[in-house]
Amino acid sequence: MSTLSILADNIRYLRLQQIPEISQQQIADRLVLTRVSYAKYETAKASPPLDVLLAISRYYHISTDLLLTVDLRKYKLQEMLNLPDNRILLPIKTDSVGENKIEIIPYKASMGYLSGYADPEYIENLQTMSLPFLHNGKYRAFPVEGDSMPPYKDGTYVVGKYIENIKDIKIGKTHVLITRSGFTFKRIEKINDNSITVGADNTFYDSYDIPFSDLWEAWQYAGSFSSKELEIIDFANEDIKSMLIKLMQEVRELKNKVS
Repeated sequence: MSTLSILADNIRYLRLQQIPEISQQQIADRLVLTRVSYAKYETAKASPPLDVLLAISRYYHISTDLLLTVDLRKYKLQEMLNLPDNRILLPIKTDSVGENKIEIIPYKASMGYLSGYADPEYIENLQTMSLPFLHNGKYRAFPVEGDSMPPYKDGTYVVGKYIENIKDIKIGKTHVLITRSGFTFKRIEKINDNSITVGADNTFYDSYDIPFSDLWEAWQYAGSFSSKELEIIDFANEDIKSMLIKLMQEVRELKNKVS
């Protein structure tokens, strides 16, 4: 099925879902088009210019990606969550007893999330789980790697609650942040005019800024699970604790000199 055909089916479907149903002339008037021009878009006889496509996207609050690539007739529009910047997150899925189904992003395919997070088929094919104590929101599980956020290590999955708006991101709380280059699990230190400052709980790592333009999604920490048993370090001996802190400081200073 061509992109033009998908777009034609989608805009015709969206128009007919309006309550009350509206005519081609009415939608054309709202988009400042002639009925003849608009009719060609619904029958795939012509491709709309970019400004018209953007106007349609804004009118229906449906992203251009979905308008051009996804058959919206397969999904219940009333169950979709409208997100900022004209994006859409698919409906919250539930199991047979009504519990939320939480999609799990696999370790080996984690980078594929960057190209698939807005693709309904990609999300539908992910494995899911249910956590009865998580309600009233959309949750997703992400793999954690590295040692920047102890005690979370490789093999741990962090469950995050979707944050719709930057203003709802809470300073001092940990979040899984989806960015242009990947995703990271960090603590929010500051919200700036055009970016957020994030830091690691492991003081060896420096804080850094993520521009809003690079921030695609934010998921606030809601829980975690791991197949590995947590190793407990006994810091009862203050001499050992002080030695480790001093060693970490020296390593950090050496790192700064090298960079």
